[in-house]
Amino acid sequence: MRDRRRSRRPAALLVAAALAFGTAACGSGSGSAGSDDPNTLEVWTRSNPDSAATYDRVFAAFTKKTGIRIDYQPVINFDQQLQSRASTKDLPDVMINDTALMGSYQSQGLLKPIDPASIAGGDQITDKSWSSTVGVDGKHYGIPYSRQAQTLMIRTDWLKKLDLKAPTTWQEMLSVAKAFATEDPDGDGKADTYGIVAPGSAQNGYAAWWGASFLWQGGAEIIESDGKGKYSPAMNSAAAVNAVTWMKDNLFCGEKGVLQPGAITAVTSTATNFQDGNAGMYMTGPYNITTFDGTLGKDKYEVVPAPSGPAGGDVLADGENVYLGAKTGKDKQELALAAFLVSPEGQKIAMTSVDGHQPVVRIPVNSTLDAAKVRGDARWSVVQKAYEDASQQFPNAPDFAPIKQDTADALNSIFTYCGGDVRSQLGELNETLAGDLKDQDLLK
Repeated sequence: MRDRRRSRRPAALLVAAALAFGTAACGSGSGSAGSDDPNTLEVWTRSNPDSAATYDRVFAAFTKKTGIRIDYQPVINFDQQLQSRASTKDLPDVMINDTALMGSYQSQGLLKPIDPASIAGGDQITDKSWSSTVGVDGKHYGIPYSRQAQTLMIRTDWLKKLDLKAPTTWQEMLSVAKAFATEDPDGDGKADTYGIVAPGSAQNGYAAWWGASFLWQGGAEIIESDGKGKYSPAMNSAAAVNAVTWMKDNLFCGEKGVLQPGAITAVTSTATNFQDGNAGMYMTGPYNITTFDGTLGKDKYEVVPAPSGPAGGDVLADGENVYLGAKTGKDKQELALAAFLVSPEGQKIAMTSVDGHQPVVRIPVNSTLDAAKVRGDARWSVVQKAYEDASQQFPNAPDFAPIKQDTADALNSIFTYCGGDVRSQLGELNETLAGDLKDQDLLK
């Protein structure tokens, strides 16, 4: 078996730092600006300046409402800086970051367990959203903050020109993709259009991130839970073989133009063909709506549910959680902030754009809110319905990062070398995933 598991040195360092952190972290630290002030919370988000401006508005409203001050730190290299802070036994009070990181953070001892009943308004968060904060020990280690699900963005002007309809099945999607690639939908008389945008690179796990929806729509799972805290690899199933074979034969190794050129090495930052105007479909997250409105124009495309495969239309859902750093002394203030962040007031501020800045809540976790009504944009109802009714999330009780990366490595290799045997390659992947689970003492 070829071992696809890469070096996890940064994660290993975080583990070492967390072990050093241990129970000694349960006192007040001295490495942060707000750590010595009981009425100031140090809060980190993984944000660029654009989204940080929205968080500034959220935290200003919280301070005005409660008097609790926020020492806000928008961090781009989040895990590197968190590693450094863990090594000094002084974590931020509150962190907002991806749901998929919860298992990793919890296993390293960086998070404080949370009782959902202690969050004012926590009963307005659905069980589905709360379920993504449960660790392998059955305790909650985060508060849901924002959610999203993938949908299909498609050029309506191209559909109209070619007298086509938005696809509802894989086969219809493939037919539309071939038409977009061969029938000159932009009318310039050149063979310069493509069907589907795919970020198929193994880098940062993109092939698994983008391909997960196809796996689920084909009835496959990457790993399966036994319901008792253990997991089994599942990428050697007949459903997985069939789904990956379909993707390989029809998308990556199919007719020229079905995917954009260079799809096999593309990441999201380079897979810009949809917004550039030369590709007709992109299954992606709703954060791109603002970008596509500004580049294509909202009259050129629509947001529709993802086409269904043999097992249904489930798509990848993800989002962000609020995490409380594993130290004590500010529980009251931390819970007050968490309650505000999930309240209708806090969620609405985070969902709206001021001066063109990116909203930081996509689908609200507060069940009293409707994304389309808050934003005044009916397209968001498609996204919200996809999340509520037709989505799955990566298992986040384990540290899913190595599992996602090894899956991406395998899928990228399969899609690159079209003559390979999918069944045997997925069998190798399954053994690698078993090793990942064993490393975490989670293998059934």
